[in-house]
Amino acid sequence: MSVDPMTYEAQFFGFTPQTCMLRIYIAFQDYLFEVMQAVEQVILKKLDGIPDCDLSPVQIRKCTEKFLCFMKGRFDNLFSKMEELFLQLILRIPSNILLPEDKCKETPYSEEDFQHLQKEIEQLQEKYKTELCTKQALLAELEEQKIVQAKLKQTLTFFDELQIAGRDHGTSDFRGSLVSLVHNSRKLQNIRDNVEKESKRLKIS
Repeated sequence: MSVDPMTYEAQFFGFTPQTCMLRIYIAFQDYLFEVMQAVEQVILKKLDGIPDCDLSPVQIRKCTEKFLCFMKGRFDNLFSKMEELFLQLILRIPSNILLPEDKCKETPYSEEDFQHLQKEIEQLQEKYKTELCTKQALLAELEEQKIVQAKLKQTLTFFDELQIAGRDHGTSDFRGSLVSLVHNSRKLQNIRDNVEKESKRLKIS
């Protein structure tokens, strides 16, 4: 068997050429053994039909094994030559041939091309970081909006409950009463501010 690993051929075929040849060798060898067993059985049947035959099954087996060794030796010599031809002419990829996945190696890249690709990678990384920060900011804003919405819902619920309580106590227009209350409260604030200003003026005089 060849000791060349033939890794490039294994990449293309999905198996090493040596493994393929080994399987062929084992298949031929198994077939040779089966043929010799069949021949031995035929000889034994023929001898059973011959009266006063001096050949015993043990002698037939020895002869079969001897012939098998002879055939195996011839087969090994032939197979070695066949293996050499297969590995050199059939299962070998020429050195000037590239596989489709290695076609990119045909076009060499200069230092300038490498720097350009490096710059593009850095720009993409920066863009990714910016988009990630924007996404995080949007998520934070969304959470704030959810909090504000929940508080607004609580406030509206509170006003609804106040309106229901006002109706129960005879106030039909709670919203109008609330607006009026706020208006009067502002008036009272203005009066208080005026009183404080007048009081300060009197103290000064």
